[in-house]
Amino acid sequence: MPNTSPVNCPSCRATMEKKSLAKKVFGQVDLDLCFSCRSIWFDKYESLQLEASSVIELFRTISAHSHDQWQPLSDKPSCPRCGDLLVTTIDRAKSGAFNYLRCRQQHGHFIVFSQFMIEKGFIRQLGSAELDKLKAEIGIIRCAGCGSPIDIRKDSACPYCHAPIAILDPQAIEAALASYQHDADKKTQSPDGSLVADFLMDQQRALNLSQEDPRLHNNMGDLLIDGVATAWRLLRR
Repeated sequence: MPNTSPVNCPSCRATMEKKSLAKKVFGQVDLDLCFSCRSIWFDKYESLQLEASSVIELFRTISAHSHDQWQPLSDKPSCPRCGDLLVTTIDRAKSGAFNYLRCRQQHGHFIVFSQFMIEKGFIRQLGSAELDKLKAEIGIIRCAGCGSPIDIRKDSACPYCHAPIAILDPQAIEAALASYQHDADKKTQSPDGSLVADFLMDQQRALNLSQEDPRLHNNMGDLLIDGVATAWRLLRR
């Protein structure tokens, strides 16, 4: 039987919000979300039970809360079921490596939105050439996982939560949505690629502006999460 008792966020300890989503075969999965920590708690096997339409719905939910106030993650997150400290685990998907925090007693795992989106193919990590180009244009960005500043001139991942630097990729989003919608047997309307391209150009202009004025560095936000809501609006037109 699924565990439906209230879950306290492994990071901030606040009560997480329940989100009921369709389960493979039949039934539903009750996920636990913390929007201030931008994270999800999956009880054991829940992440494997999500139906394709549920992944799309979860992407929509993340986009709707992309501008909520957030806070840095705790450096000692613990399992909401047994209280043990969670341990970092690195896994790999087609879109690249991603990480999450798991319970050693196998009660479940804790993953931030950005890492979940890498796992599901909505975004991709920056390659070495892209990182070099970004280093030449701007020095500091914010981590999508914990909100900490990353000096990309010397770090290729967050030095605090070890999340890799990732970006919104319109082709990755389009392919992921098309795949999940096809699996869910839904008719899709092809996204307008030029609209997404215009949006990414606007992001680049913001990067250039922040380079010219160092005071804007701390207000840049993250290359991934700040664009999710806009990308979702463009792709569903």
